[in-house]
Amino acid sequence: MDHAADAHRTDLMTITRYVLNEQSKHPESRGDFTILLSHIVLGCKFVCTAVNKAGLAKLIGLAGETNVQGEEQKKLDVLSNEVFVKALVSSGRTCILVSEEDEEATFVDPALRGKYCVVFDPLDGSSNIDCGVSIGTIFGIYAINDGVDPKIEDVLQPGKNMVAAGYCMYGSSCTLVLSTGKGVNGFTLDPSLGEFILTHPDIKIPKKGKIYSVNEGNAKNWDAPTAKYVEKCKFPQDGSPAKSLRYIGSMVADVHRTLLYGGIFLYPADKKSPNGKLRVLYEVFPMSYLMEQAGGQAFTGKQRALDLIPTKIHERSPIFLGSYDDVEEIKALYAAEEQK
Repeated sequence: MDHAADAHRTDLMTITRYVLNEQSKHPESRGDFTILLSHIVLGCKFVCTAVNKAGLAKLIGLAGETNVQGEEQKKLDVLSNEVFVKALVSSGRTCILVSEEDEEATFVDPALRGKYCVVFDPLDGSSNIDCGVSIGTIFGIYAINDGVDPKIEDVLQPGKNMVAAGYCMYGSSCTLVLSTGKGVNGFTLDPSLGEFILTHPDIKIPKKGKIYSVNEGNAKNWDAPTAKYVEKCKFPQDGSPAKSLRYIGSMVADVHRTLLYGGIFLYPADKKSPNGKLRVLYEVFPMSYLMEQAGGQAFTGKQRALDLIPTKIHERSPIFLGSYDDVEEIKALYAAEEQK
């Protein structure tokens, strides 16, 4: 047993302690945001446990099948959605919830209302569960003025108005990456303590990366700038080494790798999906927010991603996000295309 290493582990910065420290910098704060965040963290812990048991649940007939009592068991993405909706409503700090799983926005009962609107994808990449690929929860938080009756327009705001965003990735470890507008921090769940511990303080994305991440199966449907960019990644003309392709197909996992190692993640519009495939409110915005906070960029092919103003809660958009210099390159290709 490494006693020296254990001695260093005694001063643990948990996510609760971190958020309370941040709260203490704002004397006017009432702790509402801290309470909301603790409910999100609880939801993430619950889903993490459920995901870890997913294979076993299937083995014993507990995933989307009927159990011995004849009860219909819930699929993991439906279960995750219920967990987050209940956790967020019971926090008493939310007024509107927008989930990828629900057609309509949820307006919280006036008795339990708070000033925060939360947009979230409870289990992104859930189609990958059976093959053990990392999946995750993505969330973004808006604040509205106290005492105002919430309207759907309160969540149809540009991403730059978010007060916080993050994701929790359920993989070889359970990692929660969070930004409250002052940089990006990563916390890892210590299962023996049941606590998220700060393991990646102040994440900064490298200015340029060696990896590009895109579904090349859609290449025949791409527009010219995307096709040119990917060609440049594979066959650089300036003598630089070619970029490596890494594509998992689970947004949380692909963006997490991009954030830590640099490079670019692309989900462009194409002939099949002219508006792109990823949803603006709970996929594009939170990930773009984190990228910018870590020193990267996010671009839709037309504008800065966080300046986009959605008109529907499930609106889609193309997205290019990652290292600053890599996104600059794709922006230059789109600008050149426009001038033709």
